Amino acid sequence: MARPCATIDEYIGACPADVQPLLERVRRTIRDAVPAAGETISYGLPTITCHGRDLLSFAAWKHHIGLYPLPAVDDAFARELAPYRAAKSTVRFPLGQPLPDDMIARLAALHVAQRVGGQDMGMDHARQTRLDDRGGHERGGTGGTT
Repeated sequence: MARPCATIDEYIGACPADVQPLLERVRRTIRDAVPAAGETISYGLPTITCHGRDLLSFAAWKHHIGLYPLPAVDDAFARELAPYRAAKSTVRFPLGQPLPDDMIARLAALHVAQRVGGQDMGMDHARQTRLDDRGGHERGGTGGTT
């Protein structure tokens, strides 16, 4: 049995070379959407945290990249997620297809807004207002710090 990874860098480095840039992109996209983001390995999965709380995990599989758990979404966003939905709180982005960066960022920002109330997790007031005005969906906007 392989030794479990201790860091996200180690996890990504253990994945196939063609998948590594995709995992880095998912990681960067989530971190950009969550200004106070941290990182850990939780249950063996790369996990983005905020103020010590697990927010989103991602993982490489044979045919897809998984992202979980999902926040609650409105009907319109649920329709956008439908092609990627694998379970109630999981999406799978098939390898060989473009990653939906905007969707990943929106899921991360929505998680922040729902789980800890935005500002408690380092989100500035203007960004929280944009999320509230769009029903939790942010298009474009500010990039966070890494």
